[in-house]
Amino acid sequence: MELLFFKLVATPLLLLAATLAGRRWGETVGGLVVGLPLTSGPISLFLALEQGPEFATHATSGSLCATAAQACFAVVYCRTAQSGWGKALLAATVAFALSAGLLQGSAFSQTALFVIDILVMALALIFIPKTTFKSSKLRPPRWDLPVRMLLIAALVVAVTLLAPFVGAGVSGILAAFPLMATILAVFAQRNHGPQAAQQVMRGMVAGSFSFAVFFWSLSLLLPRFSLLMAYAIAVVLALLVQSISLFRMQRPTPNTLAH
Repeated sequence: MELLFFKLVATPLLLLAATLAGRRWGETVGGLVVGLPLTSGPISLFLALEQGPEFATHATSGSLCATAAQACFAVVYCRTAQSGWGKALLAATVAFALSAGLLQGSAFSQTALFVIDILVMALALIFIPKTTFKSSKLRPPRWDLPVRMLLIAALVVAVTLLAPFVGAGVSGILAAFPLMATILAVFAQRNHGPQAAQQVMRGMVAGSFSFAVFFWSLSLLLPRFSLLMAYAIAVVLALLVQSISLFRMQRPTPNTLAH
């Protein structure tokens, strides 16, 4: 019962923090925050507690497959955003499923998947437009945040319940579907246009380097250390990489300095 309560509370609160960060500092920072394993990280811990560390270790392969798939999702969404958020979301979801399924079927090691993730994310940042668009402040409807938090809680509970039936790899992929980024991007596009959604997606990809580091380090740490030690080290490494990404994204460009 205590674990269920934690599932229903912890991850939605992380989404709340990401949403408030996006509203305070803009869509790019919001996307950068949701690039962290805010959903899949807690799910991974729940899988380790309920199914055992070995299951959670195998699930890191699915999460690493999904990391490259997230970058594909972001590129396709950005390239189709002008057609409307509905079509863009559908096309991006198909891209995510196909790319994650292809990598999952390849049976690459976690280290090989980590290298693929880095390469794919670097390419994605080339193809995603880098805009300087700044949205005006709009007051979101009152139901916005509760609905977002409910969706995230539902995802966490669903993946942990389905895990024994779908297996570790598929569980890792499902847990890493970019639901938080999707919610932020769709809301941004509906209120501010496609460029705002592109900022969210670019931020997500830039933030996904820490996502990849988190799950790659877990794949190495879980078989060797206690759960507390493994997840603590993985979180520290992810935050370190995320801090570097945030610094690089907020650093003024030469054009900005010229003004």
